[in-house]
Amino acid sequence: MPNLVGIRFKSGGKVYHFDAGDIPLVPGDFCVVDTVRGQEYGEVVSLPRAASDESCRTPLRPVLRKATAVDEQRVESNQRFKEEAFAVALEKIASHQLPMKLIDVEVAFDGTKILFFFTADGRIDFRELVKDLAHIFRTRIELRQIGVRDEAKMIGGLGSCGRVLCCTSFLGEFAPVSIKMAKEQHLSLNPAKISGLCGRLMCCLRYESNFPEVLEALRADNRCKCEACHRNCEGAGSSDET
Repeated sequence: MPNLVGIRFKSGGKVYHFDAGDIPLVPGDFCVVDTVRGQEYGEVVSLPRAASDESCRTPLRPVLRKATAVDEQRVESNQRFKEEAFAVALEKIASHQLPMKLIDVEVAFDGTKILFFFTADGRIDFRELVKDLAHIFRTRIELRQIGVRDEAKMIGGLGSCGRVLCCTSFLGEFAPVSIKMAKEQHLSLNPAKISGLCGRLMCCLRYESNFPEVLEALRADNRCKCEACHRNCEGAGSSDET
């Protein structure tokens, strides 16, 4: 039976599960895993546990090893290369006069691919840019257009609450948020007060959107189950007492 462990590849990123096998891992450890994109370096965020059939509907890819000193050096080298690639891409975007904003660069752990993230108002023909970058770096190049929420997640910042953005610190995936959630919580509908740095509705509006249902469930659990309930019977509780 696989030994399931959660791995995160970047801060606030989605957690992926791998088979740790017999490798002893604890949260905070770093390891190298086999992915569909090749080898990747990530952080352990959950203790290994025996996987059930329900949690392993698809075969798990393996953890190859706990990160070594050589792996750590490669990560540092990739970080320096990432900064270089960012600067070169900015220069090439300007030379091609493309209406796009470069947000971040991601370098594969094994150096086989460089991924450039950007924002733009519409579709961009970046074929010539890709050719230039591939000629310079001699590796696979991919450009990916992202939205404003992903931009805020990558860049980071502080929300109106004074804390680091939820999407940057712990939200692995974005969930739908609607103005109805703000109305149900009797919040001000002033866009400046309910919008995040990305300009969209704040993700935290969703956190308490199901509070009425949760409260009703708690009240139901607290009600006395006897047929003729009296306030002074043992274990009695009514919704207006909670």
